[in-house]
Amino acid sequence: MNQETLSDPRAVKFALWGGIIFALVFTTIIWLANPLLERFELITTNEGVIYDWQLLEPTFAGQITYWVFYAAHQIILWGLIYYAQTRVKKYAAGVHPVNIWALGVNAFFILLHFIQTHIWYDGIAQDMASWTSQGAVILMLCAILVMENKRRGMFFGTKAPFSERIISFARKYHGYLFSWAIVYTFWFHPMVSTPGHLVGFFYMFLLMLQSSIFLTRLHVNKWWTIVQEVTVLFHGTLVAIYQANSLWRMFAFGFAAMFVVTQMHGLNLSRLTRWLIGLGYVAAMLFVYNSDWARLNEVIRIPIIEYLVAFVIAGLIGLGLWISDRFKQSKTESQTNS
Repeated sequence: MNQETLSDPRAVKFALWGGIIFALVFTTIIWLANPLLERFELITTNEGVIYDWQLLEPTFAGQITYWVFYAAHQIILWGLIYYAQTRVKKYAAGVHPVNIWALGVNAFFILLHFIQTHIWYDGIAQDMASWTSQGAVILMLCAILVMENKRRGMFFGTKAPFSERIISFARKYHGYLFSWAIVYTFWFHPMVSTPGHLVGFFYMFLLMLQSSIFLTRLHVNKWWTIVQEVTVLFHGTLVAIYQANSLWRMFAFGFAAMFVVTQMHGLNLSRLTRWLIGLGYVAAMLFVYNSDWARLNEVIRIPIIEYLVAFVIAGLIGLGLWISDRFKQSKTESQTNS
């Protein structure tokens, strides 16, 4: 593939649809291969805080492989992001050679994780708590709120009072944070085929695709990026339903509230369309909670957490920039006086 082909807008469309087909095919492979994992003996517990998909007797080889493979995957992707920011720099209608490398690296480690699961089973979950994986994805979603504040606002199109420097900083360095959140979550789970895991891995594959096409026009396409945000609604809801957990309503209506309050306002929808979506959301919520009003407060839990974390992220970035400015000012004054 020559540089002229890479710069063709059709190249990024090929990468997009090729990546989606790959995600669908590999998710199907995980499902079909699951009977081969029945030979592994897993822990048994009724405690909801314990992650169920880990070996009863962990192996040293398993522990070494999932940490080494995770570290290699992470370091290589961080290196590609750094290369793109320092050498490529410009957005293109097509794809850059570094995008091809990123797609290939992710495809390789997806296959490697599949093999690792079928030989040693365990993922990072054997050593780390479940909330670390969930928290990584939530942190990514909250950072997106900060990054997109200028374009779509935070609350019904109204912008939060974040400075341009804070938003610019988040946009410039978000790739490192998002890459960590995606790769860490990916290696946290063994490749098993519960409905929640299948949707989760499909979601991870889409996120890896998105993180591989940095510095392309598609990477910032509003319709494609909204898919990355909204898919978590289906994943969280399906996991709760599979676990026979009544909290499925919290995930469904909580993440849907994020769409109604924030996300849909960046899609250039007409006012009538937004009103219809909002009223449809309220009607569905009242219908589902009609016999259980005491738990209606569930719908605000996820939004409260996400907005709070978004403001904390913005605050920490602002604090870091302020400290950096003071340090630079102090250094300049010291040099001037000397």
